[in-house]
Amino acid sequence: MRQDRLCNGYTIFMQRRSLLTLPGLSFLSAQAQSKKFKISLAEWSLHKAIQSRLITNLDFPRIAREQFGIEGLEYVNQLWQAPIADYVRRLKAAQTSTNTRCVLIMCDGEGFMGHPDKAQRMTASANHYKWVDITAELGGHSIRTNMYPGPKQPEGTAEIARFVDRCAESFTDLCGYAKKAGINVIIENHGGVSSQPEVVVSLMKKVNLPNFGTLPDFGNFPKEADKYDAVKKLMPHAKGVSFKCFDFDATNRETTIDMDKMMGIVDAAGYQGYVGIEYEGTRLTEFEGIQAAKRYLAKWS
Repeated sequence: MRQDRLCNGYTIFMQRRSLLTLPGLSFLSAQAQSKKFKISLAEWSLHKAIQSRLITNLDFPRIAREQFGIEGLEYVNQLWQAPIADYVRRLKAAQTSTNTRCVLIMCDGEGFMGHPDKAQRMTASANHYKWVDITAELGGHSIRTNMYPGPKQPEGTAEIARFVDRCAESFTDLCGYAKKAGINVIIENHGGVSSQPEVVVSLMKKVNLPNFGTLPDFGNFPKEADKYDAVKKLMPHAKGVSFKCFDFDATNRETTIDMDKMMGIVDAAGYQGYVGIEYEGTRLTEFEGIQAAKRYLAKWS
């Protein structure tokens, strides 16, 4: 997306802000929360604005509340400044002042939980400890992690089985630490072998801990995969749902994913937690895409 278009999209949204907060036109009062699902906002939906320094992570609670009427926050650690105690305190204060709450923190860049070298995968587990503590401090319920193998993707049944065994060791360790803080450890289908639902489910069964689960993402599958069947396989272990979306037409229909079918799968699984909006399109601005996703999810109320 060109910088001028990104800036224009942000400017237009700020200009609309006064209209949204007028008596009788409040976005907060006009949009009812879903009865079946609570709506959260994945911070990655705003990553272009944050990386372009139009806004910061500290602005995220205010924007989620004031611009979209969304209470639940799904942070992304790579969009933070240094996770020091004072920064976390300021972020917690921002949540309090906006009546928002942390749902989870998406954690990237902390190492390979399925690395062939035991020392490296256990270091990766330990690297996540601080995010467990921060999530607990902010009132969240989970950290989202990745089951990445390291230097190369495993291939073949035997190699994948060994990879799952390695992941089971590191994730059991991380879940043990997270249990003390009352935090879940959840895995997103996030590319590579982690986008094979059978592999993720086999890890769920091998670790078999109550604070271990999945974060099914609607979009992170190979083009040839049946994404609906894949999400269906991940849902029995879901402790979160990522409403990945890319574009909406004039009737507010998502044009790349059959969302009625996908949300029907989520509903049929008996899931009643947060559904996190994660907009990654390019035609609509980030703010327009989030608005469209929120309007769509209102139909499930």
